[in-house]
Amino acid sequence: MTTHETEIRALLASRADAQRTKDIDRLMSFYAPDAVYYDVVPPLRFTGTDEIRRNFLRWFDGYVGPIGLETHDLTLAAGADTAFAHMLHLDSGERKGGLQASIWVRESVCLRRSEDGTWSITHEHISIPLDPTTMGVWLPADKDQPAPAWS
Repeated sequence: MTTHETEIRALLASRADAQRTKDIDRLMSFYAPDAVYYDVVPPLRFTGTDEIRRNFLRWFDGYVGPIGLETHDLTLAAGADTAFAHMLHLDSGERKGGLQASIWVRESVCLRRSEDGTWSITHEHISIPLDPTTMGVWLPADKDQPAPAWS
């Protein structure tokens, strides 16, 4: 593993910890000012840290306590000043209204290394698989659960 890969893995682990603990200031420290974020909720994109911050606060507000967030199958490719990672997350916790559910989400992240050597997230994309026959969300119980045979 290269030094860059080690740095990025540490950044992504610290970012996940900030998400779990709802530490918005630490979380936002990982994003470039001009970052673009695609989430599963509207609008089509969040641009810049102000919009991304509001979206994270909306997500945090949906949980009574901490957010369960497990990272699985992290794959990373890093060059001298750009990197790309993709992974699965198991998002869980007690949601407002008493709902207890775990949801698998897919994530892709692009990062850029600044002149001072600091890595920051410039693009992030979160998605949830859909059943193409109903356009409803498909919520597998396990990350390796095969997709149903679509009609």
